[in-house]
Amino acid sequence: MLINCVAYREGKKLADIDIDAISEYLKDPDCFVWVALRDATPAELDKMRLEFDLHPLTIEDANHGHQRPKLEEYGDSLFAVVHLLGMEHGGIAVGEVAIFVGRNFILSVRNRSEQHLLGVRERCEREPEALKQGSGFVLYALMDAVVDRYFPIVDGMESDLEGIEERIFDRGAARFNIERLYGLKRRVTVVKHAVAPLMEAVSKLASGRAPPVSTSSRHYFRDVYDHLARINAHLDTLRDTIGTAIQVSLSSVAIEQNDVAKRLAAWAGIFAVATAFAGIWGMNFESMPELKWAYGYPLALTLIVGAMGFLFFRFRRLGWL
Repeated sequence: MLINCVAYREGKKLADIDIDAISEYLKDPDCFVWVALRDATPAELDKMRLEFDLHPLTIEDANHGHQRPKLEEYGDSLFAVVHLLGMEHGGIAVGEVAIFVGRNFILSVRNRSEQHLLGVRERCEREPEALKQGSGFVLYALMDAVVDRYFPIVDGMESDLEGIEERIFDRGAARFNIERLYGLKRRVTVVKHAVAPLMEAVSKLASGRAPPVSTSSRHYFRDVYDHLARINAHLDTLRDTIGTAIQVSLSSVAIEQNDVAKRLAAWAGIFAVATAFAGIWGMNFESMPELKWAYGYPLALTLIVGAMGFLFFRFRRLGWL
């Protein structure tokens, strides 16, 4: 679906144009065309391939989708893929933006995401001096908008981790904590898969050997790279902390199990004494001490209860009960 198709000259908007008129504006060396598509059909992408003379492999990637973040050079043009991330039902929804960049055009194709990028165009049009740099600046603006949306997700995961850590030593909460930690770890991995490859791609745009279409905007891409590096460092810290929290939770489970085992052992020891006394006095011999004594039975019960009471208080002082 076509979102918009606009021609620009010297950083200023000329007009919203029809797709069939793109080739006419591309003939003007002072113009560049910015087209935005959403969930494009193969027919729409094939039309864009003809208008912008795009490489067939880039169209194939855009058609198939589910690409890892990357940046590829095809002659004088670039093909980039970035992941759009958003929170959805307690998880992270992953969409894609495929971006085709040439000297006098830029085409963005958004797939499997409800997050719009209309604010990027409005921002660029408010900065005509920067927009004069052409398609390279628009590529920066799109990447910057996508990367900025990673920060709230990372902040949300940090808040979730802090909430889990506050309950990590609550008795009986270990299983629940471990389940939440594993869920959080999966989310961190999803964001990591979006950030790490993109950081490698953006480093090419910010380096001294940047592709020609992005040379004039190289210092802008350094800013995007700094943001990605900061997010990547946060993710590494989160992953390490989650690993530690999981180990602590598993240790808590082992400690709780050990406490239960000690309680069971203590009660087993207490009743073993009673069993031993009853077993000795329950033997069927005629000549046994105190067998015919009137106070023999109460004395036996008193000894049994006394021994059990002594063991009970002894185990309690040791912390076993």
